[in-house]
Amino acid sequence: MTGAQLALVTLAGVPALLALNAQAWSLFVLWLPVWALLAAVLLVPVRGRSAGRWLVDLLLHTMGALMGWTVFGSRAASGTAENPAEADLPGVLAGIRTHDGPPFGQLFSRPVIVQNCAARTWAAVASIDHPGIGLAEPDERNRMGAGLAELCELAARTELVDVLALQVRTVPDDGTERAAWERAHTRADAAPLATRINALLGATLTPAAVRTEAFVTVVVGEARMSRAARESGGGVDGRARVLHGVMAEVEAALRGAVGCTAVTWLDSAALAAAVRTGFAPGERGQLIAADLAAADGAQLTTGVPMAAAGPSQARAEVRHYAHDAWASVTDTVLFPDSGAVLGALAPVLVPTVAGERRCLTVFLAPMPLDRATRLVGREEMSATTGNELRARMGFRQRARQRRDTERIGAADEKLAAGRALVRPAVAACVTVPATWPVAEHGRRLDASIRAAGYVPLRLDLAQDSGFAAAAVPLGVGLPDRRSRR
Repeated sequence: MTGAQLALVTLAGVPALLALNAQAWSLFVLWLPVWALLAAVLLVPVRGRSAGRWLVDLLLHTMGALMGWTVFGSRAASGTAENPAEADLPGVLAGIRTHDGPPFGQLFSRPVIVQNCAARTWAAVASIDHPGIGLAEPDERNRMGAGLAELCELAARTELVDVLALQVRTVPDDGTERAAWERAHTRADAAPLATRINALLGATLTPAAVRTEAFVTVVVGEARMSRAARESGGGVDGRARVLHGVMAEVEAALRGAVGCTAVTWLDSAALAAAVRTGFAPGERGQLIAADLAAADGAQLTTGVPMAAAGPSQARAEVRHYAHDAWASVTDTVLFPDSGAVLGALAPVLVPTVAGERRCLTVFLAPMPLDRATRLVGREEMSATTGNELRARMGFRQRARQRRDTERIGAADEKLAAGRALVRPAVAACVTVPATWPVAEHGRRLDASIRAAGYVPLRLDLAQDSGFAAAAVPLGVGLPDRRSRR
């Protein structure tokens, strides 16, 4: 119960107390059910929110729809875009600005620096290649899991990283690379039967195939890096130099125990393509075909400018998000009390039909050591006090209470050993063509999450924000607590 809820429930009970004081028994009896109903509306959660909160959010969403705030139209679509390098994105992504940073690494590449003016954060995005854990031996899986834990501890020790976002997208394979390879290697004297069989296999298997894209986004808050940025020269370049140090440490951890075979920090063109394919999965084939043709010497324009990376039109509905010719449904994933194992979220990324795109983003927010120590100490004190009170009153300790006590004790021991406390959050998204029954695919996403052993929570009235967190690798995450972003 929050302070506002307590105040409202108390105010709702004032008439009953006044009637009791005045011995107006009829008024007291009539007001008691009203008070109970108001308390239930304010306190009982329904799918993560109280009924009163649902009413307020629905009114705000309706007001935004009437004012036209839930509908987005890009400047590029209307022909009014002035700077092709300026991002023009909807909703919570409207405050995103991109900057070309100074040279980084041995190849002197220029990774793009993503500035979120609304959240006052700076981020860098990397595309990674990982062999996966499906065919890995148990020892190798344990090593990768330990490497992920070391990555989180490294992020906490830097005292700069706000969030590490790991995003995986399973995209329907459009067959562009295969078609280009066949054109380059087809022989004129090939056997007709072999040619027909190859064409039949391609036509049959390509629609059912998927490609996996993985991104890592390192988000650093302005409050944490401002002093170091001033010491590095200030401005965008100073913040980029601070980010470069964090990027080097994260890349070393990814290439080490985590097991990534390639880590590529995205420049402006690559980030624009990643954002565009996040909003429109069908655009990938055209972008790849243009890149392959340009590599063969064709004179044509490749890539997409950042001003055109977003959707031309988007609309935030109550239970889904419509963007261009696509529609998406986003859920948050609630972790079970028993914990989770490495790879348990894999069923969420498996499409149920050909042409469906699945996205999954895991946000890892390392807590500072002093804040983590206070949090664990407060929970340990609360658990100890509760156990003593139950013992004095003669109540037995339940299994859940024993598990919570053991969990808090284990967390305290890990903090004492120098480990980091990380707050995880997960957002999952399914994207289909707008003409498909998006509600049915949303139910299939819920079923996949439940099959993996987790609890789905649909982000009703906030599907646009959820889509930005789950499908677009720009470091925009879920709210850190209920009262503010």
